[in-house]
Amino acid sequence: MSGIKLVMTILMMVSAVSLIISVLLQKGDTEQSVFFGGATNSYLGKNKEKTKEGKLATATKISAGVFILLSIVMLFL
Repeated sequence: MSGIKLVMTILMMVSAVSLIISVLLQKGDTEQSVFFGGATNSYLGKNKEKTKEGKLATATKISAGVFILLSIVMLFL
């Protein structure tokens, strides 16, 4: 295994673990409360990216993107 493949494999494993952890730390979707009289334009709805859940969602998106990108790159090595 060449050095580049080794580094890419380690990066892929780190991104996979971070993806799993960020998904498991997220709470369930609370958008269902809208059907029971919840407000969609609430303060928490507008500032969702600043909360812990928003940061976890962003971390999930980034780690998923890195994992997919590394998977595609690994196909051609």
